[in-house]
Amino acid sequence: MEIHKITTNKVNQNYLPSKKEDTKLLTAQNTDRSEVLMKELDKMAGNNIAFKGNFELNLSKEELEKRTNKDYLITKKMLKADAPEYLALAEGDKKALKHLVKAAYILEKINMQLDNPHNLEFKEYLEKEVAKGNKNAEMTKVLFDAQKGINAIDSMSEKIHLAKGHTDLPGKGVYPEDLTKEEFHKILTKMLNEGKDEEVKKILTQRSVVERKGDELVGIDYIDKFQEDFAQMADELDKAAETSTNKEFTKYLVLQAQALRMANPMLDAYADKQWATLQDTPLEFTITRENYEDEMTGTIVENKELSKMLEERGISPIPKDFLGGRVGIVNKKGTDALMAIKKYLPTLADNMPYKDEYEQNISTKGDAKQTMVDVDLVAVTGNVGEYRGGITLAENLPNDDKLSLKIGGGRRNVYHRQIRFISDKAKLQERLDAILDKDQQKYYLDEADHWFTIGHENAHSLGPKKAGESLGKYRNIIEENKADMGSLAFVDLLTELGMYTPEQRKQIIVTTVTDNFLKSKPTLSQAHRVRTVMQNKYFSERGAYEITPDGKIHVNIDKVVPIAKEMLAEIVRIQIDGDFDKAEKYVKDNFVWTDNMELIAQKLQKVNKTLNGRTESELAEKLLAE
Repeated sequence: MEIHKITTNKVNQNYLPSKKEDTKLLTAQNTDRSEVLMKELDKMAGNNIAFKGNFELNLSKEELEKRTNKDYLITKKMLKADAPEYLALAEGDKKALKHLVKAAYILEKINMQLDNPHNLEFKEYLEKEVAKGNKNAEMTKVLFDAQKGINAIDSMSEKIHLAKGHTDLPGKGVYPEDLTKEEFHKILTKMLNEGKDEEVKKILTQRSVVERKGDELVGIDYIDKFQEDFAQMADELDKAAETSTNKEFTKYLVLQAQALRMANPMLDAYADKQWATLQDTPLEFTITRENYEDEMTGTIVENKELSKMLEERGISPIPKDFLGGRVGIVNKKGTDALMAIKKYLPTLADNMPYKDEYEQNISTKGDAKQTMVDVDLVAVTGNVGEYRGGITLAENLPNDDKLSLKIGGGRRNVYHRQIRFISDKAKLQERLDAILDKDQQKYYLDEADHWFTIGHENAHSLGPKKAGESLGKYRNIIEENKADMGSLAFVDLLTELGMYTPEQRKQIIVTTVTDNFLKSKPTLSQAHRVRTVMQNKYFSERGAYEITPDGKIHVNIDKVVPIAKEMLAEIVRIQIDGDFDKAEKYVKDNFVWTDNMELIAQKLQKVNKTLNGRTESELAEKLLAE
């Protein structure tokens, strides 16, 4: 499958810095940062927005004051300007880092347009209103910069629209905003009947922006659509390659720059293949391409007639990629700890359910083709940096739909140190006192969440080596559920093999089950959260945990792994069969918000007011201004 991202940072997004900060100061600081960033971006990439007119702010003054107050808006801090990790770099890598940061912020401008066709003009509108002294616009700008767009969803699963009349679109900015599902299917059917197979392929590729052309649609490769900006990015990568001290990293930068100058998927494949081999490099730079956001393409599998026509022509409807940028410095100590699991990956692959019925990414013999690094973050931009109820904790890329895997490339896991850090241990203890059996609190360990995440990311590389387009809107939920259950299902095996101690085994199990409880029922579009509700119901019915008379979670530790194995087998069976109806039934049967979930949610809401978050990137801003 092809989804390799944890957007719900299950532990760390819930804890606030203990020091309160005045909302006015926060908005002023955020506005200053934004002005610096935009001025520098304008110099690099130009700002050719045709401003179309005024907007009307959607949130009231009271709501804005609440949502921008630090009690409700968490801040994740990237590396500071004088960070030891930065100061220890070779001079050539310091120079390269500056250009990588600039490239990442140009990418953010591109992705904002993929996310919503009005994002850039709304950003310009806010800046003009802030300059006029509009305080509501100042606070709205804080939220816009945090979620990187007009529309988002918060940690209570409430949709947030910053501009009146601008709601989230199923096709985001990659499909015409007035295109309905019914018209989309009708146009594709007509084009296929007229023999326009190649045109339809371009519409349904993961890397195109779809526009109207008369009464038809046309797919434009995003390299061609945003040619000038991608060329500017390529220039920055070439400059970084000139001073980079690592030969393999430099080779990747050169290949990636070439891929940004020409709309050729094979060029991306060569760059991805090289990127996936990077292990001992001082710097980290990634262009992430993931397809969680597109809710339009996945509707095709619901149309049986259209799906059959596409299948007969060998056309796979692949959801659109959204683009993110990650810039960082590889942490050697953290990376060495990650690598401890690599030798066990072939054994895990050999223990996957129904292993003889499919090919999987990790071979049971020889090289697992899996690199992994722990990274101190300088900047996360675009899709990676969007703080929308949660933020990316780690990623396993490239996804299964990418050409690099078809030409023999491997995968690479990148873990985000600054995102997983807990800023307030006292707040964590308050949470545990509210929801976890006191006798089991000794087993809760925030680091165990990181161990679980390592298992989750590696489990993405286990299982059927095929994309799951036939599962439609449920494909992401199914894949994320598989990754979670793969992580839990192998805890006992890894303990037997010596990866974990018996104490760590208990810590992983108790921490994971505890963190599966949410503050509110998610929407079906939130794949990462839907799968936790499904697991909660499944585990509850089979006795993996119970709620004590005083309303606390008590984990039946020895039951968890066997139950996880059961669920993993059911999920893999659905992936092998590729049956949309079976996937839909499985999700609906298990996505049930129970009374016990609501009980714990109410407790969580009392100890945690956080609605959203933002990132603060001091070193990146310094480098961007140089």
